[in-house]
Amino acid sequence: MAIELLYFARIREAIGRSAETVSPPAEVATVAALVDWLAARGGGYAEAFADRARVRAAIGDGFVGPDAPIAGAREIALFPPVTGG
Repeated sequence: MAIELLYFARIREAIGRSAETVSPPAEVATVAALVDWLAARGGGYAEAFADRARVRAAIGDGFVGPDAPIAGAREIALFPPVTGG
């Protein structure tokens, strides 16, 4: 299953790209498992996802929690918590 990942803010900076297409293994079934799988790539990925509590995700047009299933997702955005003023 190919998924387009979009990276924003400090995650994009650590990884060094704003997007990529990945095909995670079948056992990667949730957002949390996806983030763990990405972090295991090492380098900038490990840095970007070192603090899992500081990673937010959106699938399609909606924000989702770490336990959200990724089956059937075409696009997942990963970003740090957003603050506004």
